[in-house]
Amino acid sequence: MPTKLNLASKPFSNRSLPWVVTALVIAVSLVCLVYVVRATRQANAQASSVQADVNNLSSQERDLREKAQAVKKALTPEQFQALGAAHTLVDRKHFSWSRLFADLESALPGNVRVKRIAVRDVATRGDETFAELELTVVAKASTTITDMIADMASAGVFHAELRSQTLQRGRGEVGAEYELLVNYKPRAGAPSDSMASVPSIARDVSTGGGQ
Repeated sequence: MPTKLNLASKPFSNRSLPWVVTALVIAVSLVCLVYVVRATRQANAQASSVQADVNNLSSQERDLREKAQAVKKALTPEQFQALGAAHTLVDRKHFSWSRLFADLESALPGNVRVKRIAVRDVATRGDETFAELELTVVAKASTTITDMIADMASAGVFHAELRSQTLQRGRGEVGAEYELLVNYKPRAGAPSDSMASVPSIARDVSTGGGQ
């Protein structure tokens, strides 16, 4: 029985498959290239818009600074001093003494007596009022003051730093006076000033009494 032979130079080959694969790869590459180009254009457009906004804000800030400097230069020293005093009065108007006394009364231990309170500075930022106080208290033991300062810091209303300590030298006097520098930040939502119900600590300071 005769045998049939395949005498082709490249038997059983498929010449169209490589070209199909190549065409698919080129098509996918073109689609990806179009996507990358479009995304790059969008990113560049957004970057240009953001940069334009930044430049605009910088220009507005520069104009405001120049106007502020022009106003300062136009004011006489007396007017500039009066302006600062007016700002201070506005800030102090928002400061509540009865609220300060109530917060102090809740923060001070019963064995600590307030001798003097002085407000060094008052500032208002937004709806919050901040004050820097000089507070002189009397206590029998220094550990009482140390614990009081730690408790104030943890509560977040007062931040106190001990400036000096002076032993009491009067007859029958015990303990020492402690001068503190206190930063005061009232809690948000606390009741407003009400002079009809001044806490006892206010009466103690005004009359020289103790708690």
